[in-house]
Amino acid sequence: MAAAPVAAGSGAGRGRRSAATVAAWGGWGGRPRPGNILLQLRQGQLTGRGLVRAVQFTETFLTERDKQSKWSGIPQLLLKLHTTSHLHSDFVECQNILKEISPLLSMEAMAFVTEERKLTQETTYPNTYIFDLFGGVDLLVEILMRPTISIRGQKLKISDEMSKDCLSILYNTCVCTEGVTKRLAEKNDFVIFLFTLMTSKKTFLQTATLIEDILGVKKEMIRLDEVPNLSSLVSNFDQQQLANFCRILAVTISEMDTGNDDKHTLLAKNAQQKKSLSLGPSAAEINQAALLSIPGFVERLCKLATRKVSESTGTASFLQELEEWYTWLDNALVLDALMRVANEESEHNQGASEENGLPHTSARTQLPQSMKIMHEIMYKLEVLYVLCVLLMGRQRNQVHRMIAEFKLIPGLNNLFDKLIWRKHSASALVLHGHNQNCDCSPDITLKIQFLRLLQSFSDHHENKYLLLNNQELNELSAISLKANIPEVEAVLNTDRSLVCDGKRGLLTRLLQVMKKEPAESSFRFWQARAVESFLRGTTSYADQMFLLKRGLLEHILYCIVDSECKSRDVLQSYFDLLGELMKFNVDAFKRFNKYINTDAKVFLKQINSSLVDSNMLVRCVTLSLDRFENQVDMKVAEVLSECRLLAYISQVPTQMSFLFRLINIIHVQTLTQENVSCLNTSLVILMLARRKERLPLYLRLLQRMEHSKKYPGFLLNNFHNLLRFWQQHYLHKDKDSTCLENSSCISFSYWKETVSILLNPDRQSPSALVSYIEEPYMDIDRDFTEE
Repeated sequence: MAAAPVAAGSGAGRGRRSAATVAAWGGWGGRPRPGNILLQLRQGQLTGRGLVRAVQFTETFLTERDKQSKWSGIPQLLLKLHTTSHLHSDFVECQNILKEISPLLSMEAMAFVTEERKLTQETTYPNTYIFDLFGGVDLLVEILMRPTISIRGQKLKISDEMSKDCLSILYNTCVCTEGVTKRLAEKNDFVIFLFTLMTSKKTFLQTATLIEDILGVKKEMIRLDEVPNLSSLVSNFDQQQLANFCRILAVTISEMDTGNDDKHTLLAKNAQQKKSLSLGPSAAEINQAALLSIPGFVERLCKLATRKVSESTGTASFLQELEEWYTWLDNALVLDALMRVANEESEHNQGASEENGLPHTSARTQLPQSMKIMHEIMYKLEVLYVLCVLLMGRQRNQVHRMIAEFKLIPGLNNLFDKLIWRKHSASALVLHGHNQNCDCSPDITLKIQFLRLLQSFSDHHENKYLLLNNQELNELSAISLKANIPEVEAVLNTDRSLVCDGKRGLLTRLLQVMKKEPAESSFRFWQARAVESFLRGTTSYADQMFLLKRGLLEHILYCIVDSECKSRDVLQSYFDLLGELMKFNVDAFKRFNKYINTDAKVFLKQINSSLVDSNMLVRCVTLSLDRFENQVDMKVAEVLSECRLLAYISQVPTQMSFLFRLINIIHVQTLTQENVSCLNTSLVILMLARRKERLPLYLRLLQRMEHSKKYPGFLLNNFHNLLRFWQQHYLHKDKDSTCLENSSCISFSYWKETVSILLNPDRQSPSALVSYIEEPYMDIDRDFTEE
């Protein structure tokens, strides 16, 4: 706690100076020592003892020091502010003082955020730093929170205008002075109180911007259920306020990430999950549930996400738009300076019509509409992020149902060409310090967030067919009818009133832009992931043919073989998509062979160059080969005889090479969500070998390969540990094993049996790993946590 202030005024401190003040003066009657006061104030700020506020000094002393140090009169103003902000004050004089302080800080903040600030000399002290050092931040927090204090049963009130001034000054101080935001974040009661200030439209933007900055550095996530009257607060927001509020929600509903790579390993995630089960729901999960309990919340988000630019309740004047535009620039809201500019310009243009009120320059005539579009883009990317997080949360099915009901997908389909994937205009605005092709620009961020939403929406959920229109759904039915196979039940159950309208559905539109994307585009990865999620789950021949008819396979092969794509992430996403597109589909393999026939060596080289990236394709081809070999069909026989990829995968040396490398590149300590597929692909190869009663052969060959590398036991010991981890990971009661079952068409019971057989401790068993590890090299009981 700060030291108790002494009375300030014309005679403040006379004959009653504190020991700290005496020390600062160098003793009674002494002269101030340069730098000593600031040093002691900084020390007091860190310890909470000694000099902490301007009120601990006399006005005469502060004035004298100000002449030397050029503090812009800030300490004296803080002294007056303390005197005029007592509980029984009417706050009129207090507000006048805030008006004096505000421009001293706002112009400094403006220079700071626009990167125009020049390096200050060590002998000068920026205004925001002096303001904080002399206790300004703590004083404003106390003033803002006066309404929480009751006197004789009545709560104190301060005007919205005064709250606005306090918030602006606090924000500017946070922008310019290191450590202020973290100190505010530690005041949990103040952070919760700030939410109540969003009830007023006059203070909403300032409050929301300050809260966003504070939550961004807060160590522990705030719990929304602790916010007084949260449901009422959010329900009373207009659409613009709700869009702004989504920036805050983005921080409160996402699981906090420590940034430590170990946290991304499955080993660490499992440990964290076990810990979480004992602690109960996380703060993020509690916050998600709190939001979903607010009536109409998801519906309003869907309306915001699908609102056309022309429907946005944009402000009439350019200057108001300018103020709102700056609220979206990361930490670039300099409220006082913008308001003064707005007021001056409004007076200058008073009486002019909306159309002719701005000076006739191309910049002024183009900027407002351009800003309005960009403003809407910024709204939507925040809203889509919140919806995406909710879609991946514990209440996924509830959110899915609501998103479908409120027609988010057809609404996004209608916005696709004009907003989401619109062409850049010459006047398109970008964030300060960025360009249109930067991954951080609003246009690009919106596209990526849109693709992530589609991926989450489609992944293993029957609602994925809402991405099509009625004509396209009929096409799926026709494909099934022609192939003489049953229609997919989810297609039959799709509510036709909720699907996309227009000539093309959202999936088809996505395929069109995907095929036009440049080779170096950062969108390729996300586009491939979004389309792959549509195919994931139980393999659907109709879904595959729908995409094959639109040239997807040829596009993928062009990107892998001919486009000279260098990005491993993009290549992995395209290999994964190709695997899902071709799995068990004879027609797909025929198309593949036709395209790749002359480039087979190049393609196989790509597969072998990085098995982590291509292993899902290897798995899908291996599974397909096994099914084709058990079918009696002329078309299948033709593909088996002609397809060089199938012929290559069918060779035992090829399978053994894949198996050896897949096991060798992963370890329990390095398993992640990305590379655990290598382990499962290894298991698929061995499960199919077990079906053919060739499992002992494959294990014996692995043993020989170990010896040829002069490291007996190193591979099989590692595989034994990996399989032990597999049991812990996949046999957990909360782990959904249907993904493995659906993707492989192998029952999960067969997966479990195969792992148990491999881990059998009986050294006499021909299918047990231990039978192939010589005793001197046995190392199968190592703790997973060991390095």
